[in-house]
Amino acid sequence: MAQSAGKKLGNIVIWVLMALLVVGLTGFGVTSFGSSVSSVGEVGDEPIPVNDYFREVVSEIAAEEQQQGRQISIAEAEQAGILTRVRTRLTNRAALDNEAARMGLSVGDERVREQVVSAPAFQGIDGKFDRAAYQGVLRNRGISVTEFETGVRKDTARTIIQGAVVGGVPAPKVQIDTLLGYFGERRSFRWATFGPDQLAEPLPEPSEEELTAFYQANTPDFTLPQMKRITFAWVLPEMMIDSVEIDEDAARKLYESRSAEFQRPERRLIERLIFPTEEAAAAAKATLDDGSATFQSLVEARGLTLEDADLGELTQAELPTEAGEALFALTEPGVAGPFPTDLGPALFRMNGILAAVDTPFEEARAELTEELAQDRARRVISDMEVEVEDRLAEGATLEELAEESELELGTIDWWDASGESIASYDEFRDAALTLTEDDFPTVIRLSDGGIFAMRLDEILEPRLQEISEVRTKVLAGWEAEQTEERLRVQASELQAQVEAGAPLSSSAAPVDDATGLTRDGFIDGTPPALVSTAFELEEGGLAILEGFGNVYLVQLTSIAAPDPEDERIALLTQLLSQQATQSISLDLYSAFAEALGQTAGVRIDNSTLAQIHTQIATQ
Repeated sequence: MAQSAGKKLGNIVIWVLMALLVVGLTGFGVTSFGSSVSSVGEVGDEPIPVNDYFREVVSEIAAEEQQQGRQISIAEAEQAGILTRVRTRLTNRAALDNEAARMGLSVGDERVREQVVSAPAFQGIDGKFDRAAYQGVLRNRGISVTEFETGVRKDTARTIIQGAVVGGVPAPKVQIDTLLGYFGERRSFRWATFGPDQLAEPLPEPSEEELTAFYQANTPDFTLPQMKRITFAWVLPEMMIDSVEIDEDAARKLYESRSAEFQRPERRLIERLIFPTEEAAAAAKATLDDGSATFQSLVEARGLTLEDADLGELTQAELPTEAGEALFALTEPGVAGPFPTDLGPALFRMNGILAAVDTPFEEARAELTEELAQDRARRVISDMEVEVEDRLAEGATLEELAEESELELGTIDWWDASGESIASYDEFRDAALTLTEDDFPTVIRLSDGGIFAMRLDEILEPRLQEISEVRTKVLAGWEAEQTEERLRVQASELQAQVEAGAPLSSSAAPVDDATGLTRDGFIDGTPPALVSTAFELEEGGLAILEGFGNVYLVQLTSIAAPDPEDERIALLTQLLSQQATQSISLDLYSAFAEALGQTAGVRIDNSTLAQIHTQIATQ
């Protein structure tokens, strides 16, 4: 047990060392306070070093900036609780150090040496401790070897106290059982599905008044979002193909360079299993012939997998002569052999026949010409790009470019869900997202070799479309609403019958069931709310829900405790126990450290803190 604790302690200290080194390598340090100011406060007789506070505040601010993707001020850091969090952490650390000193708790030089020489940051390329690297890293961090090793000694002693305080904290059984019961509980239920084909009678034709009322009640569904009206000029390789000439010689040369694609001999999908002796191979073939074994079982008996035996697609010439003749004589999948190979006698299995490919140039000409034309068009557009960029720089408008060149002019009312035409390109979408009226048109490349330039004409504010513009959508919405209302009535009628003692199958609606599902269960083809609703019911309870254009009547049939044989439940129990223990341990450690600080007395120098904050703000 002591040995295990020692190993854990060593790992913890190494990670502490690594964290210190990472911070130190950033090059941050306090340089403007002079030798008279070395701490921002004390806990008992233990100082809270200025540099420790400075480095940790800067590190936390940097982490927050990375998360938010922007710079944050020292005032924002204080609002976010960063400064308080650092002060609390350093105060608690100093309280433990003060208590360790009061108890006379320390570790010997040998333990410190073990931690230093085993730290990866101080090892050379040979994996051994490198004293020059050790001293260089510390020098870059601005601390001496003595100062660093004192810190290691304190870290180790502090870890011993922490282990004594939080070690052996049990996970609360009631909490674990409650969480396990929630996540692991199993429920069985059945449900009837009322779809449009279960309607008791067809929907009537809606009147204009009904459609108008539906339209007015659902105006958000018929309101266009804010859009950008964008004018663009673009050209794609496919737009240039008709103007690109490809001679037959070029197509024939491409055909010849890819002859393996157009002229391929017959091939077979082959697997091979090698044996140490002819006798072993013959015996294996006999078991195949009498049906007592399969090729796969023979492969597995030799400690191999079918992937190990797979040779892929082979021509007859790529196989040993005797094996090739036998395998290519087969007209359907089968096993042949044994045949001699360089590696020993082997059985071969043929799994498929790939017919020979013989595509004459005349058949491939159109495809090859199209490919060459696309390549030529991309080169033409690439050469055109510089000229277009120059014309834009001279002040040419997109309209003028469309008149002077092969670029085509277009306009689109764009928003981030647009996907038609040029809006289907990621490059256009990315540029449109940030496009403003002040942006000057520039050439942007498309992934398929095309180019475009764009201009923002105006911002279109959200607009309610006229009912005449969206009549089809209004009609579809009205029909969906009416269908759901009528199906819900039918589901309610069945619910009343079931509550009176009738079975769920009393109506024409199809009934399905599920057994032993947990809360994270999912039933394909049904809305997620079906399972979550079942977990809101008491045994025998009924509920109606909608989803996927259907209405469902669900009935809970039984509730079962978590399955103790389920591997997921065992893993969940372990994770919940670990999380609960860690949470309690952290709370216990914080409470203990705060109590030590209150007993020893905490003093914080606010003027020094203010100076540090000023220095951070001006960096």
